[in-house]
Amino acid sequence: MAAEVDHRLMQEFANGDPRAFELLYQKYKGGLYRYFIRQIGDKQLAEDLYQETWARVIKAAAGYERRAKFTTWLYRIAHNLLIDHVRALKPVELFSDAAIEEEAINDGQPCMQYAPEQLTAQGQKATILKECIALLPHVQKEAFLLNMEMGFTAVVIAEVAGAGLEAIKSRLRYATQSLKQCVEGKWQEQHNDTK
Repeated sequence: MAAEVDHRLMQEFANGDPRAFELLYQKYKGGLYRYFIRQIGDKQLAEDLYQETWARVIKAAAGYERRAKFTTWLYRIAHNLLIDHVRALKPVELFSDAAIEEEAINDGQPCMQYAPEQLTAQGQKATILKECIALLPHVQKEAFLLNMEMGFTAVVIAEVAGAGLEAIKSRLRYATQSLKQCVEGKWQEQHNDTK
């Protein structure tokens, strides 16, 4: 049903209703911004690509045709912009290994059901996971994040990335294996250093 609502909103926007665009924007702004920030780790560049994606949605509204779900179409635009920037910036290393900042959850208030040492361990694990995600090759990182954060299936990721289904399944499998090894290794390292 959400796909029908999104399609209808795009049609309404194409017919001149700015409120329809605002509803789509509000619905997808957070996920789309996180997609860029987690892919490249540079806030300014992420913001620029994020804004350019929405500008392209606006430009394409008049010719919008329903060939896929709106989310697939939106993330395909974002994916293409990201790839264009990666190509333009080579050989400069665009993808940073630095930890990527997260938005505060629950207005920054810690959940009171956890003891401080549990919160510390969870924070350490989250930091390690972010570091390991940053180390993944771009295609694996993108597939993993679209799957885990956006809930996209391998079929949808294949449409977004313009890749075959089997390639996406392999990327997800390799990303998962790499992350497991990386997290386990870094966790062991950290605990060996504290002994």
